[in-house]
Amino acid sequence: MKMVFITLFLLGGLFFFSVGTIGILRFPDLQTRIHSAAKCDTLGAVLCLLALVIYSGISFVSLKILLVIVFIWVTNPTATHLIGKASMKSGEVNNHEDI
Repeated sequence: MKMVFITLFLLGGLFFFSVGTIGILRFPDLQTRIHSAAKCDTLGAVLCLLALVIYSGISFVSLKILLVIVFIWVTNPTATHLIGKASMKSGEVNNHEDI
């Protein structure tokens, strides 16, 4: 049963990484690309790391991985927000005129 959950979490993480990559390649402007990258990469990484937590069981390593999950959960959306805000201030994005 443990291997089933590990497999499901890894496949889910791979799915979200793949969808995020396709979104980066297919979306037309910076704002939609960073949205795709932030949402999908965060969820993909969290699912893959949760599979590692299940694989390692209750240990000190699991605690470290959980701390990495919290770090990713906080920093990835924050960095994406700052990139989007900087692109708006620099004039890179002109109110979605490219769409």
